[in-house]
Formats: sequence, structure tokens, C-alpha cells
Amino acid sequence: MPEALIFDFDGLILDTEVPVYEAWRQNYEAHDQTLPLETYVNCVGSDFNRFDPKAHLETLTNAAIDWSHWDPRREQIARDQTLGLTPFPGIIDLLEEASASQVPCIVASSSPRSWVEGHLDRLGLQHYFEATRCLDDVAAPKPSPDLFIAAAEALSIHPDKAIVLEDSLNGLNAAKAAGIDCVIVPNRITASLDFTGAAAVLPTLEGVSIRQLASIKTGTG
Repeated sequence: MPEALIFDFDGLILDTEVPVYEAWRQNYEAHDQTLPLETYVNCVGSDFNRFDPKAHLETLTNAAIDWSHWDPRREQIARDQTLGLTPFPGIIDLLEEASASQVPCIVASSSPRSWVEGHLDRLGLQHYFEATRCLDDVAAPKPSPDLFIAAAEALSIHPDKAIVLEDSLNGLNAAKAAGIDCVIVPNRITASLDFTGAAAVLPTLEGVSIRQLASIKTGTG
């Protein structure tokens, strides 16, 4: 059995990636521009240093944009759409099994702690996790391995004894850099990406047990 499960948050536990992308897309449309998913997806699982929608839109419009006007509106749209979301299928069952099996779980996310823990508290999931490691805790987000290394350190385990559950290419690359087997569960935003190097790519976590994840890790499943 793995000594721990390290969960990403956005797009893995909760389908927040779609509302955030849609809010950005609306910003672009308000300026008569488009934001292709294949362009935007470069920042998923990381921060806007991988792809900066603001700089990109200003390049397209060849003009400075009043972000003090647009930021609050975009963020409110995304926030309103995420408040009605429930966890992806299989998440709660897997967390329940991990708790019963005494396999510790932790969240490692490139999002701020206020965002991650706010949703975990709202959903009643916080108690399943030993801790969270978020953008606030590290020098660099994914694809840097810092978050996953910090998560392993928080649980006092060697990274290669854990399994990472991710949805993004930036997350996969971070897990590989940290030396941790990574199981990918793509979502609507990341489904088109090439996840070569993942221990497995699963369509959902629904019906997936810790024993199945362990067999993937050992190469017997």
C-alpha cells in the first residue's frame, strides 16, 4: 500500500478549472478576442508565469487594459460558478477508504491556501487531509517539484512512497521531478493533453480503490 496519497485540488477534487477558464474567456470576448483552450491550458496546474492571459490579451488588443475594472468581475464570475460545485465522482469514497485504511492524505495545490481550504471547508472535506501545501508555502508552483516535496515532508515520508493524483501536465511534470508516481485523471480542460510518463491515466476515480492505485504503483495492475 502507498504510505500516502497526495491530491491536487483544482480539476482533481473539484471541477474549478472550467469556471475559471470560462471567466477568462468572457474577458477576451468583451475585447472582441478569443482564448483557445489549447492556449489557456498551458497555465493549468501552475500559475500565470506559464501563460499570462492578461499579457496575452493586451498583446492581441495592442492596448493597456484596466484590470482594476476587469479582475473583480472575472473573479466574481468564477467564484459564483464554483460555489455550487460538488466533488468529482470517487473522491469522497477514496478519502473514506484512505481514512479507514490509515493511509494519510494531503493536498498539494498551486492555488492559494484561502482558495483551497475555503472550498475544502465548504465541502466538509478538510478533516480527511493531514495538511495542505499551497502556493503560499513554496518558492515555485508546479511544474516545480516543491509542492510535492513539501507535502511528503509534512507527512514525514520519502516521496517515492506516495502516489500523486493529478489532472494537469504541469502537475505530472512536478510529480516526476519529485520522484513520485503520478496517476492522472483528466478533466474537460486537460483531456487533450499528452500525459506520457504518468503511471496511469484514468477516466475517473469513481470505483477506484487504494489497492488498485497500489497495483498501478507496483506495475501489477
